Amino acid sequence: MQEWITNTMNSLGYLGIGLLMFLENLFPPIPSELIMPLAGYTATFPNTQIQVVPAIAAGVIGTILGAIPWYYAGALLGQQRLELLASRYGKWIGVSEKDIDKSVNWFQKHGSTAVLLGRMVPGIRTLISIPAGISKMPLIPFFLYSTVGTIAWVALLTYAGYFLGKNYKLVEDYIDVITKVVVFGVLIAIAAFVGYRLWKRSRK
Repeated sequence: MQEWITNTMNSLGYLGIGLLMFLENLFPPIPSELIMPLAGYTATFPNTQIQVVPAIAAGVIGTILGAIPWYYAGALLGQQRLELLASRYGKWIGVSEKDIDKSVNWFQKHGSTAVLLGRMVPGIRTLISIPAGISKMPLIPFFLYSTVGTIAWVALLTYAGYFLGKNYKLVEDYIDVITKVVVFGVLIAIAAFVGYRLWKRSRK
């Protein structure tokens, strides 16, 4: 897997990064936790053509494009049909009924902000588009939340690989802890914003 990712990135450059992140969203077993840190590490090479910011941009674009098919799968097929398909064919693309059910529960628990938060949670980020499609979430908020969450996630992974250098593989070992910190921080920010709005409304 690592050799294939490296060869794709080296031969296609930013297009390769975008393509890999697009495929990562279609086929969850392809790990973004390896793709983007490797891109960040590659950016440290003296004669490399890969730079951090364009690599992040390519990763974000690939991720958003990869989210579209799952959104429309949810909108057109619905949860029951998707779970039935996952039970029959999910092993070929690494998606199970449990994965779909988990993403739906996450969306129901957190509402629209689940898309933003879900983009930063391994195991959820790839399939969070499904419940958004099932619930017919408007496209503009869907793309907005998806883009913000994806930028945070992709930038985190890329810069982690950049600063860790040869030890970029450690990102995958510690990503759960980092993700929890990021999500906790976002939840606090959202809670503070909502609390401020409620306080301001009560003052009026």
